[in-house]
Amino acid sequence: MRHYDLVILGAGSGNMLLTKEFAQLRTAIVEPDRFGGTCLNRGCIPSKMFVVAADAAVSARSAGRLGVHAAVERVDWKAIRDRVFGRIDPLHESALDYRRDNGVDVYTELGRFVAPKVLQVGDEQITADVFVVGVGSRPMVPDIPGLDTVPYHTSDTIMRIDEVPRSMAVIGGGYIAAEFGHVFDAFGAEVTVIQRGPRLLMAEDEQISARFTELASRRHRVLLGATVTSVERTASGVAVAVTCAEGDQVVEAETLFVCAGRRPNTDRMDAAAGGLELDGHGHIVTDDAYRTSVPGVWALGDAANHFQLKHMANAESRLVRHNLLHPEDVRTLPNRVAPHAVFTSPQIAGVGLTEQVARRDGIDYLVSVRDYADTAYGWALEDTTSFVKVLADPADRTILGAHIIGPQAATLIQPLIQAMTLGQTVDQVGRDVLYIHPALTEAVEQALLDL
Repeated sequence: MRHYDLVILGAGSGNMLLTKEFAQLRTAIVEPDRFGGTCLNRGCIPSKMFVVAADAAVSARSAGRLGVHAAVERVDWKAIRDRVFGRIDPLHESALDYRRDNGVDVYTELGRFVAPKVLQVGDEQITADVFVVGVGSRPMVPDIPGLDTVPYHTSDTIMRIDEVPRSMAVIGGGYIAAEFGHVFDAFGAEVTVIQRGPRLLMAEDEQISARFTELASRRHRVLLGATVTSVERTASGVAVAVTCAEGDQVVEAETLFVCAGRRPNTDRMDAAAGGLELDGHGHIVTDDAYRTSVPGVWALGDAANHFQLKHMANAESRLVRHNLLHPEDVRTLPNRVAPHAVFTSPQIAGVGLTEQVARRDGIDYLVSVRDYADTAYGWALEDTTSFVKVLADPADRTILGAHIIGPQAATLIQPLIQAMTLGQTVDQVGRDVLYIHPALTEAVEQALLDL
């Protein structure tokens, strides 16, 4: 049985732990898939590279409103795909070689706990003084009659297909469906989105969700309040039987794309056998410093939290690194502000409290909504649908939440994230800061001044 000072399970954000300060330790990484985790290989990074190409196609087709009459001559899917993965795929081998060349043992088989701090990897068992669990998550596949008999894709596979399908049925209405619905619609597929809830992007502020549902329905066929009762293979693809407010119907498509959420990979590593406490969703329970129920075992990323955000996992990795190196000075994350963005069209970004949660929980709030159309740059864009929404505490005037839908939303929200993190008031951020004219940030400024 080989013993280590430190073993890391998962080479996503967990791989970032191993800086030069750990060089004197005997260390190992257990990664049965690819270095870089979900984000690099089948998540944030490749999907955004596809989104940028889709944005270019949509921009060209919609430029007529500006007096620029353009058309998309051809979308070369294979060239787009190969540009994406031609850049990404070589990074796995180089990362693996780098770790091995620097004295880190890398195990490329699945690791499973057989006892607390005892891991079975292939034919051998390894132990360690310290384990860090960062095994990530995977797409959830719902229990739909017939699904196991038909070809379908998840976010793990959809980006590597050989050609754009003529039609696509999307089960789910969350952020993955929103982003890839945009991509494949932009590249010529007829997209049908099948959503259980009354709106798309239900986790967003209800005003953002409603606006996005309205805009997406102009591009796609959107079935709301819909339940998939079965799927079956057809000569040309799949048939999806759906019950919804419009009555029972069958959606036929060449390709089926399942976007039903994600689940942590803790079952694959048998966390329970390792003595690790799990919550009802299968996430490892940690304290604010990311210590688990087993002394000497830490956890981070999608295996430990519900955010499913790479920037959150990276922050956790930095925190755990500090705590491992400085056990006398254990720290926690300085705040729980977890911003996010959905890179669809239009782009969406949010942070903090939504209006529906404020009402539900009886939280006092002030709210301001300002349209991009109220700014000079909004005029330049001929924008009629985008807006900035900010919620504030009426007593101490700090920002409770911010939500944006429209071009550059993920960038525009950043000063509001910083204000929330630093505890600044709407007065400080709205009046004491100069906003460049006529940039889109004036929409943020106007919302703050309105408050």
